[in-house]
Amino acid sequence: MVYSRRSSPLADDRANVPVEPAASGQHSGRDFSRSQHFLERLLGPFRKKAPSKSPNAARDAQHVIGLCHALLSEQGEVSGARRAVEALDAYRSLDAAGLGIFFDRLAEEFSPDPSHIARVADAYKADPSQLNLVRLQTTVEPPRQELFRRFNMAPGATALLVDMRKQLLKTLAEHPGRIGVDADLAHLFRSWFNRGFLVLHRIDWRTSALVLERLIEYEAVHQIQGWRDLRRRLEADRRCYALFHPALPDEPLIFIEVALTTGMAAHVQPLLDPEAPVVDPARADSAVFYSITNCQEGLRGVSFGNFLIKQVVEDLGREFSRLKTFATLSPIPGFTKWLKNEDTTVTRTDAAQVESLVGRCERGDPIDFDAIDEVLRGTISALCAYYLLHAKQGTEPLDPVARFHLANGARLERLNWMGDTSRTGLQRSLGLMVNYVYRLDDVERNHEAYAKRHEIAASATFQRLVKPAVRSAPGTRAGRSAVVS
Repeated sequence: MVYSRRSSPLADDRANVPVEPAASGQHSGRDFSRSQHFLERLLGPFRKKAPSKSPNAARDAQHVIGLCHALLSEQGEVSGARRAVEALDAYRSLDAAGLGIFFDRLAEEFSPDPSHIARVADAYKADPSQLNLVRLQTTVEPPRQELFRRFNMAPGATALLVDMRKQLLKTLAEHPGRIGVDADLAHLFRSWFNRGFLVLHRIDWRTSALVLERLIEYEAVHQIQGWRDLRRRLEADRRCYALFHPALPDEPLIFIEVALTTGMAAHVQPLLDPEAPVVDPARADSAVFYSITNCQEGLRGVSFGNFLIKQVVEDLGREFSRLKTFATLSPIPGFTKWLKNEDTTVTRTDAAQVESLVGRCERGDPIDFDAIDEVLRGTISALCAYYLLHAKQGTEPLDPVARFHLANGARLERLNWMGDTSRTGLQRSLGLMVNYVYRLDDVERNHEAYAKRHEIAASATFQRLVKPAVRSAPGTRAGRSAVVS
């Protein structure tokens, strides 16, 4: 369910990002030109201007770099703030080529001096005193970090720096030399956006139109199809919460959508139906988190989910004393891809049926899932349970949504056949969804077991799904999984 969009992740590979990957369907809810025009005027200071077509990219980038050097040499706070505004205004004018040159210059000209680091390191090695340690820490800190701190003296600079990292992240695969610039921004953001600065707000129909539009724009797990759909998601038997930072008062960092239900929900379509009747929330015994979305790609890797979920559980528990179960209804975005992996082998007699079903789901062919026999259904469920419990990326689960929830202390509870019958749900996981349960008494213990020993908390019922049909093949490498009969 959670996680990052256009593509986290934040958390993983996307921002404007679902913590849980995006669902199917066209985003018809974005067709409101007048309100978008109003939105753009309000957000102007926070947005990077469209790239120009200047043929002088190198000259423009060098001009910005010159202003950066000047900013670092400023001694006065007032003059420094003025210089920061000037530098960031020049940065906004860079086109794509100029931006790339700017990032390269940041990496080359604002890194620490290796020879100086070596000398100070030798001094610390010879005399590991606190004074020498402080000198070493000061020496290895890149001047870029102080540059970014001084940038942040300008109005609207925090939003611009978040956007700067968003642009930078797009280039790292082809330009690994820029990784130090990314590390410096991420380091500062972890301090600037720590939970002590964050504010949790409940979002309802009285929330400003600006923030409501941001929800429609950012929702990446189950897209909001316009205002009618949004209003149903904010009715009495629903809750929506978002985290905000004082420097970005109208920009949610992450938000969570909750359905108050009787029993733990197994299917997402009824929760998304804008025509579904509103039920009395006071009679609910379960809170189902059906969508968690990280909104800011530039904050990828800065964790908000654990704090958000714990706070929402506590707030809902105070508001509704009957609530006993706090669970997600989460997608399984990597399951079909894993099934097709060349290192994943199904040797049962119904392997051809599994392969055929995967192909039909990918093509969008009509499928009568009620007609699928129990044997094939059991095989697919066993494969999916194995995927969630044993398929690895290094020492962590291969599935990004599983990584998010298990790292936050949740427990794998139940696998749901035909939990998501949308085209996207069928394509990515053959329609399967999973419930992760959050029990506050167990969250810390589960988190510690996962972080220290890579242990996955799972109910006995969930674990039994795997045993009849699936086991790891001899010689299978870590991070790869095989299925045998």
